[in-house]
Amino acid sequence: MNPVGELLIGLVVAAGLAGVVVQVLPGSLLVLGAVLVWAAETGGAVAWTAFAVGALAVAVAAVGKYLLAGRHLTSAGVRRSTLVWGGVLGVVGFFVVPVVGLPLGFALGVYLIEWGGRRNRRVAWTATVAVLKATGIALLVELAGALVAAGAWLLAVLLT
Repeated sequence: MNPVGELLIGLVVAAGLAGVVVQVLPGSLLVLGAVLVWAAETGGAVAWTAFAVGALAVAVAAVGKYLLAGRHLTSAGVRRSTLVWGGVLGVVGFFVVPVVGLPLGFALGVYLIEWGGRRNRRVAWTATVAVLKATGIALLVELAGALVAAGAWLLAVLLT
């Protein structure tokens, strides 16, 4: 692949990494898609090995983030219905308050649902903190997978 093409792939990989953190774009899939395009265009064992490593890292991270976050939420005693309603209010918040509405609506939704269901502010606050920690855990695991995929691509670019 020519240097301009590799620069464009690098920009898409960077946008994907930013998408993992900001949670607006499907970041890991964007990184993996860019690496796939690069591997298909470049060809060879090194390129396809980089894609395979990236795909494995993204897949392991996708499963791992749900397992780790779910384990954290289960140990904190957060109900699944709370997460569903928090997610619904997060989507509403996304459209009501630009940029920060999704996380703000989600956190506020979890707090309100837990407080309304249990009538205990301390329990509601504890559940909200647990949900936010689980969200952070999921984000970090997904970011780790995307970074491994990006690193595999960068190493392959340097080797080819």
